[in-house]
Amino acid sequence: MSNTDTGTSPVWKSRETAIALLAIAMIAIHLVLGFATPRSDVIRYLPLWCVLVFGGIPLVWDLLGKLLRREFGSDLLAGISIVVSAILGEYLAGSLVVLMLSGGEALEAYAVRSASSVLQALSRRMPSVAHRKTDSVVDDVPLDQVDIGDVLAVFPHEICPVDGLVEEGHGVMDESYLTGEPYMMSKTPGSEVLSGAINGDSALIIRATRRAVDSRYARIMQVMRESEQHRPRMRRLADRLGAWYTPLAIAIGVAAWVVSGDPVRFLAVMVVATPCPLLIAIPVAIIGSISLAARRAIIVRDPTSLETADTCRTLIFDKTGTLTYGEPKLVEQLTAPGFEPHEVLSLVGSLERFSKHPLASAIVTASTQEGTVVHDVSEISEPPGQGMQGTVAGRRVELTSRRKLLDRQPELDGTLPPQAGGLECVIVIDGAYAATYRFRDTPRTDGRSFIHHLSPRHQIHRTLLVSGDRESEVRYLADQVGIRDVFFSQSPEQKVEIVRRESQDANTMFVGDGINDAPALMTATVGVAFGQNSDVTTEAADVVVMDSSLQKIDEFLHISRRMRRIALQSAIGGMALSLIGMFVAAAGYLPPVAGAICQEVIDVLAVVNALRVALPPKALIDFEARTGE
Repeated sequence: MSNTDTGTSPVWKSRETAIALLAIAMIAIHLVLGFATPRSDVIRYLPLWCVLVFGGIPLVWDLLGKLLRREFGSDLLAGISIVVSAILGEYLAGSLVVLMLSGGEALEAYAVRSASSVLQALSRRMPSVAHRKTDSVVDDVPLDQVDIGDVLAVFPHEICPVDGLVEEGHGVMDESYLTGEPYMMSKTPGSEVLSGAINGDSALIIRATRRAVDSRYARIMQVMRESEQHRPRMRRLADRLGAWYTPLAIAIGVAAWVVSGDPVRFLAVMVVATPCPLLIAIPVAIIGSISLAARRAIIVRDPTSLETADTCRTLIFDKTGTLTYGEPKLVEQLTAPGFEPHEVLSLVGSLERFSKHPLASAIVTASTQEGTVVHDVSEISEPPGQGMQGTVAGRRVELTSRRKLLDRQPELDGTLPPQAGGLECVIVIDGAYAATYRFRDTPRTDGRSFIHHLSPRHQIHRTLLVSGDRESEVRYLADQVGIRDVFFSQSPEQKVEIVRRESQDANTMFVGDGINDAPALMTATVGVAFGQNSDVTTEAADVVVMDSSLQKIDEFLHISRRMRRIALQSAIGGMALSLIGMFVAAAGYLPPVAGAICQEVIDVLAVVNALRVALPPKALIDFEARTGE
């Protein structure tokens, strides 16, 4: 059965699963009875009759509805095969077809993600209560009872429940779920806070500016619902092939009956026409490819993505964590006159070893790489949102922001270097301005070579970079990797609109790694999530790359292409042999029993060829990671 029916209900999926389990149990009982009872004993066939009555009749009834709607898929021909098998007394063959139909739908229902699972993951992430402060008393209240103007406490490491403004406290918040930027955002009185952001180490008192249902996080959930509802449904490969194979097989059978006047010829044609190359060979190729991908740390959640990935002609990237490593790196050290760069880095690196700020790790890494001396540090102080200071080797070292330094020493306005893209911090040593350090999210070393090989190797005609980050950061990365089409400061809603617009012209693949990417992942033809940064992201994606590497995207594209090639070989080759058999049967030279044997041989050939897909090829990567291109 196809999964293209948007009206498929949980009840239907449960029924399909029940039929599949019934078929497996009854076929097993039939085989056991085959050894324990005489061949002529009717008892051995009772389990198969149960399958055909309780499983086959409901399936055939639903397929009749498809016939009335003029939907000629491969499963329709399978329904005819069930009826023909029952008429011919080929009960085991009919039961196997019932198992194939119901089992395929049950497996797809299990593997294919749904909107409810994504929304459940989103809901689980949000707190169910908020800490409302009245005078000096803090009470927990249900989130839906929070009104505009309420004063709330957000404790350390909690998720902010609603949009608001900071009333008291200094700290930082992780807003990467929305912006995609891998930085902690400073929060002081008057700063805006967003629902869904993760608070840092300090408690904050905020005043709600929106109710929970109107906050930023709720809007993302609404976009997620709309993305699932408007996502175009893809026709499966077997359905597209069956659209012409099914009516052709029926036409040959009817013609043979009319010309010869013998209904047995129609039955013989139908037996030979049983679309096992479609019903078995293609799923075998898909399952084998899913297994091959899993062994290479690529989890395929939606089997349809394997069929359609190779047809994508537009590839859309988020910035942070996909084309970058999602980690800030120290890229510039602008030292003031009178200070030696290596010495400054040695002092700052020694101090930053005691900080948990994301930029601290970048400084420590640079200090280690340059082999600077590690000094003793004392009197360490890191007030939330105020930078860091301490005594290093007897010298007073402070890391702060440009704005805070100029507030204290406005005369330095002409001394500091001009602002540039990315993040920065300024360094003060013994009360004097010493240096400005600039940071950027590190582009992946294989980014440019990967982007350049997409068009000639995978027929990707259009590549876009879509990010919630600032223009300077996005354009900097685009120049580094060679992408021309750039969209910056994009909200999740805007990302969805871009993907939807691009999908009107060609199949799209979206690659992202954050909650802010989840709606776009669901809207694209194929959504690929990097890593497991969020349950929401992995639920929304069709494919999850466990090892965050662009090489894995290349491998997945090659696995998809190889799967389609082998599946088409098996399906079309099997159907071609079946067509030859149908013409022979129509001419009266192939009776039903012999036709069934002939079809079994064709099925074995098609399945054996499809099994090749699980064998790992010599290579699944055809680009080299080169830097400095």
